[in-house]
Amino acid sequence: MSIRMLSNSGLRWTLTLIMTAMLCACGFQLRGSAKLPFKSIYLTFADTSPLGTELKRNIRNSGDTAIMPSAEGAEAILEVLAETKEKVILTLNSQGRASEYMLYYKLTFRVKDAQQKELLAPTMITLKRDISYNVSQELSKSAEEVLLYRDMQTDMVQQVLRRLAAIKTAQATQPTVPEQSVQPAK
Repeated sequence: MSIRMLSNSGLRWTLTLIMTAMLCACGFQLRGSAKLPFKSIYLTFADTSPLGTELKRNIRNSGDTAIMPSAEGAEAILEVLAETKEKVILTLNSQGRASEYMLYYKLTFRVKDAQQKELLAPTMITLKRDISYNVSQELSKSAEEVLLYRDMQTDMVQQVLRRLAAIKTAQATQPTVPEQSVQPAK
């Protein structure tokens, strides 16, 4: 019986090694933090905003981008136009009480450069999660709601970072047309 177990574990080890080699060969790699194309950025979030705090922390960890205390000297300006959280009744039980809710987290923002030229038009990101509700589990459901909003906030930060990273990438790939001097007609 021990010989059989040895051959099974050896086979598993070999298959694991082959699968790992195949993953490496296909170019698979974990998504790292987004590299922002800006040297400096100014965020218009309120200082007490949890989303702004998490976004600042992620920008600092992403590379060489400095977060400026004011718009002066910033290469990019991220303007928050709206940030809302909403809780909507999704379903009702037989007594007419809410039994399921849909949680929404919406952020609308735009990005401008130092000359106030719009780099990213106003963009709305909407995240949603559903949560069941039971009156007998009031405290645990409110704690679950807080955790879901925190999870959506983390997802929101990652989506904003991906959009910021794509701004200059898209501009850099567009061909630049050299300016041609126009000679006045004689």
